Amino acid sequence: MIKEKRVTIVLPAYNAEKTLEQTYREIPFDIVDDIILVDDLSHDNTISKARELGIKHIVAHTQNKGYGGNQKSCYNKALETGSDIVVMLHPDYQYDPRLIHSMCYLIANGVYEVVLGSRILGKGALKGGMPFYKYVANRLLTMGQNIMMNQKLSEYHTGYRAFTRNVLESIDYNANSDDFVFDNQMLAQIFYAGFEIAEITCPTKYFEEASSINISRSMKYGLGVIKVSFMYFLQKAGLFRFRIFKKK
Repeated sequence: MIKEKRVTIVLPAYNAEKTLEQTYREIPFDIVDDIILVDDLSHDNTISKARELGIKHIVAHTQNKGYGGNQKSCYNKALETGSDIVVMLHPDYQYDPRLIHSMCYLIANGVYEVVLGSRILGKGALKGGMPFYKYVANRLLTMGQNIMMNQKLSEYHTGYRAFTRNVLESIDYNANSDDFVFDNQMLAQIFYAGFEIAEITCPTKYFEEASSINISRSMKYGLGVIKVSFMYFLQKAGLFRFRIFKKK
């Protein structure tokens, strides 16, 4: 807890048995009150490992709902348990849990209501093993999105994010896709709702057990990102109305 604000870490898990413990051990429990793990019908022993670690809140999907569907369950459960600050941390150990302090204090002190851990600020992405084609795609997509959405983020594609309860209650994230483009839709919703987003430098790690999508799924995601940017532009211009931007 920070300044009477309850801090919850949500872990959207899929086949995370091998990396869950290492991720969990580095979470700063001096400020973190709750851990919520949502398992998206893993084929390994992710749930057993979570129970072994003593994770109190475990949500087990009875069917695979996808990355976006997993996050919906994460945030819904976090709001249900009374969280004031919610941090999404991938349990595959790709992102550094030791940044949770910095992200949460920015929010608890009222500086920002959304904080992203950016792999692009600094030289963490390529140094951490991000495939070059993904790095180039990230930079090109981000440049296009900043132009279309009139913003200045270093990247829109990180999976390391922290939010206030107010943000999660202000946007209709449940109206978003269940696929990977959920992340992008959520940022578009946040900007449309008038919130500012902070970024901090985040080292990242790419290794065999870390989750990653293949080229075909990456292309589908990229096209989805472009679509979201156009939807945001048209919505802001008053030319069309899209459901995802409807106030909650």
